[in-house]
Amino acid sequence: MNANDRTPADLLRSALASDPGRPLITFYDDATGERVELSVATFANWVAKTANLLQGDLAAEPGDRVAVLLPAHWQTAVWLLACSSVGVVADVGGDPASADLVVSGPDSLDAARACSGERVALALRPLGGRFPQVPGGFADYAVEVPSQGDRFAPYAPVDPDEVALVVDGVELTGAELVSRARADAGRLGIGPGARVLSGLSYDTWDGLSGGLYAALAGGGSVVLCRHLGQLAEEGLEKRMSDERVTVTVG
Repeated sequence: MNANDRTPADLLRSALASDPGRPLITFYDDATGERVELSVATFANWVAKTANLLQGDLAAEPGDRVAVLLPAHWQTAVWLLACSSVGVVADVGGDPASADLVVSGPDSLDAARACSGERVALALRPLGGRFPQVPGGFADYAVEVPSQGDRFAPYAPVDPDEVALVVDGVELTGAELVSRARADAGRLGIGPGARVLSGLSYDTWDGLSGGLYAALAGGGSVVLCRHLGQLAEEGLEKRMSDERVTVTVG
């Protein structure tokens, strides 16, 4: 990866320039049987569309806070990188009442209604499907994002020394996040071609790093598993073999 990268969005741009066709996130939901694989290019396209939604339709500005009330999921990873692209702060599990915007999964809609700003809901259905009925007071992400532009340019340059992420009460600037992710990649042995399997939630740094940032910083890819506890031991062994997993976290 580029040694000059200082924000998560920088890391994604470098990955896109290096090898856009390689897998970046392979997502499993063992409660539903869902499997989806996103290449770097496909993931970056989702990020660009989401960043355009944030900056354009939702009028988010650098320094605004987005309460991210979402589980470990490929669409959550998209939102985290979109926030970094715009320069807004992704507050994972943050208080919606004190946030400028909130993005919520179907299980946290009641809590998300405490946000007085824009509210976006994700159904988290297979293939990014819509809600059968849009929750009152929310925009349905799956309805709003497809029409957004495939390329993104921030209105103002993103400052790597400003807060980019809040997780478990800890604030990290973009530069600090990248530094931590690189250190974790080195510690875990994540380099180009590595396949990292994670069943951790995204509500801690270890979960975010193992399930996204360390792989991005090290040039690897993630096998992100939700509800992994519902998979039998022999099923996990088969998955690790089928997905050519080289590193496991959690």
